[in-house]
Amino acid sequence: MNYVLITFLLAAFAASESLADTKLQCKLPKVNIPQDWITMVDPCVQKMKDQVQQELTASMTYLAMGAHFSRDTVNRPGFAKYFFESAKEEREHAIKFLEYLLMRGGLTEDLSSLIKSPEPNADTWPDAITALRDALKLEAHVTRKIRDIIKVCEEPPTKEGEPFNDYHLVDYLSGDFLTEQYEGQRDLAGKISTLGKMMAQNGQLGEFMFDKNLLE
Repeated sequence: MNYVLITFLLAAFAASESLADTKLQCKLPKVNIPQDWITMVDPCVQKMKDQVQQELTASMTYLAMGAHFSRDTVNRPGFAKYFFESAKEEREHAIKFLEYLLMRGGLTEDLSSLIKSPEPNADTWPDAITALRDALKLEAHVTRKIRDIIKVCEEPPTKEGEPFNDYHLVDYLSGDFLTEQYEGQRDLAGKISTLGKMMAQNGQLGEFMFDKNLLE
């Protein structure tokens, strides 16, 4: 009885070792799905995929800003809160781009190369107004990239060489994203103006007072 049990355990151990050395993959048979519903053309799909990375890089940059102003040696909780919220917003934008690609059938292949390791554009700032200026430049960059998508998707060439205006995507980006981008840029420009005037009159005390207002 003991011999049989020991033999079974050894066999089970050997099997587990063999499985450990093999990369487990779940492979399902491909299903023949008509492709007529997939109308996004390759240049447009690629631009949308690139924008996912742009949004994640923006999110990481805002996350770095929030972490910087949270440091005990900097201690600007209002700016930290503002930039952490901005980081969350940019991450949500990346998800929206992914969801749109999924809805249009633009993400049917391997996704391993879609999201690369995003790194922040910087990780320290000399003062709050410099961070706000960098944030405005970042938002303007993201806006230009979204406008590039619209430009490409208005009349991208199809496989047959004919132009294809992706009205739905162009309308989605123009309505949902560009308005938010322009409003955000105006808000940052106003914050830079106000903070600059407060610091001109009161120096670091002006930055401290502005920070307190951001907490309200």
